[in-house]
Amino acid sequence: MLLWLFEHLASYHDSFGVVRYLTLRALLSVLTALGIGLALGPYMIRKLQALKYGQAVSSFAPEGHAKKMGTPTMGGLLILLSIGVSTLLWADLSNPYVWIVLAVMVIFGAVGWADDWIKIRYKDNAGLPARKKFFWTSVGSVGAGIALYYIATLQPTAAQTASMLDVLIPFFKDISIPLSIIPLGIGFIIFTYLVINGASNAVNLTDGLDGLAIMPIVLVAAGLGVFAYLAGDIRFANYLHIPYVKYSSELVVICAAMIGAGLAFLWYNAHPAQVFMGDVGALSLGAMLGTIAVMVRQEIVFAIMGGVFVVEAISVFLQIGSLRMRNKRVFLMAPLHHHYEKKGWRETQVVIRFWIITIMLVVLGLMTLKLR
Repeated sequence: MLLWLFEHLASYHDSFGVVRYLTLRALLSVLTALGIGLALGPYMIRKLQALKYGQAVSSFAPEGHAKKMGTPTMGGLLILLSIGVSTLLWADLSNPYVWIVLAVMVIFGAVGWADDWIKIRYKDNAGLPARKKFFWTSVGSVGAGIALYYIATLQPTAAQTASMLDVLIPFFKDISIPLSIIPLGIGFIIFTYLVINGASNAVNLTDGLDGLAIMPIVLVAAGLGVFAYLAGDIRFANYLHIPYVKYSSELVVICAAMIGAGLAFLWYNAHPAQVFMGDVGALSLGAMLGTIAVMVRQEIVFAIMGGVFVVEAISVFLQIGSLRMRNKRVFLMAPLHHHYEKKGWRETQVVIRFWIITIMLVVLGLMTLKLR
């Protein structure tokens, strides 16, 4: 919105034209989301406390988690509000990718909100029925896949269409999985569904300790922002042998908003947490990261950078599978962060070490730009 205003004002004075620069708008997006989050955080925490939207703690949780009982949850609403306002203010709203990401944020956020609300209102840890959750998250992820496929088919050449649909293999030049050859975009849509839903649930599983999920979200968003910037410039894309994606540059503004909103939330979510993001935050933020990864054609690199999320999800699948098939545990407790708590690590040790691992993985993901 402000971009349109400043473009109009630029016709009266050239100095207003500086807002057209993507890097400046990205910085303004970070500061706007950060400012909104820090300013509204105390009010939202008081409001959630007044409504008694407190976190329930499972009887199976590690020792020491009982003190978290009653801590306000659903703080992810603050993150989504900060991202939404900042994006609407500084992004180019004529870009279809911006609206697709915002739509995914709203749909997955609504599912997460309903899940949190049912858990709190009815004291039911099961939350939203699995069928309803599956249906609405499928609507969001399949809808995003269809929209992206349709946009790809509108490109002027078959090569450009293919570059927006095929899966890039990191570390290799000009090698990809040709999803574009599958008729009607079925392969691409199914793959998009798996990436978005997988990312959403993996982030949700990771969100179990103070600050554990939000900092990796910030770091991965920063990494994806770099890829979005490079993929949106045909010169950089050709030089680095990555797909040129026409609309991806504006995703930098969204990634910047995620960074600012995430850091603001971390201010209140750092140990000992004053608020938790809840499913409303974890499901939507994970889905947003997955959607952006699909848009910039870096799904495999996204799995590398978000390795903490991937391993947390795998630990749950292994634990459940082992208990059902062998009646034995693979880990002391799943997800993985609880395993290390059971081994005697302090909560802050687990969190900071997982942050350090994420930093290394994001750097590795960025290295794939040149290691090919």
